[in-house]
Amino acid sequence: MAQGRLASVPLTSPEVDPLLAASVDCTLPYREPLRVSAYRHKRLWSIRGVASFDELALIEGTTDDLAQVTEAARAWHDGAALSDICQAAPFVRQTGRFDVPDLDPALLTASEWRHLRTEANEMEYAWQPAYQGLIERAFAEPALRRLYPFTSHWALRFSTTTRPRLSAVGPILATRGVGEYTLAASIADEDAAQFTTPAEAVAAAVRQLPVTLGR
Repeated sequence: MAQGRLASVPLTSPEVDPLLAASVDCTLPYREPLRVSAYRHKRLWSIRGVASFDELALIEGTTDDLAQVTEAARAWHDGAALSDICQAAPFVRQTGRFDVPDLDPALLTASEWRHLRTEANEMEYAWQPAYQGLIERAFAEPALRRLYPFTSHWALRFSTTTRPRLSAVGPILATRGVGEYTLAASIADEDAAQFTTPAEAVAAAVRQLPVTLGR
């Protein structure tokens, strides 16, 4: 892979199974090296590009076309915009997160909300419509949209700070399917409130936010 388009690009591989993985440096300090992995038993390669600040994925993808991997790696190394990387190598998909060079908390929060909405829209589980409805309804509520969102076992939670040092606040929203929405004080809460619509669950969550958060 170091030939042609990547001839002048620094590559590193682990000492163990060096033919199965490689990292491609990036000229932008706020991006980690692109991680390239080869499947052991089939002709497939996957890539993952993450932000230096929190190690969260900005782009990812899997393909059987090594030339496409090369295009993605070259574009990542050169610091191309995320959308331009996807254009150069169509197998690459954006996770919804975007570059935040100055680590502005408001932009990091907006980036993570966009990721959750993208993820909810693209997931293929049976309960996808209910989960997407919950994410979208929470995003539509200004008091929650100002908070940094994160998930644990597909339960939606909120923080007053961004990664890597989260400060969880407020209740936990979750769904088991259309017509089944819950609001819990903690992961271990066995007395979670039950709702039939995401709007009801989100409204109850807002009412439980600390007054200092401007609900």
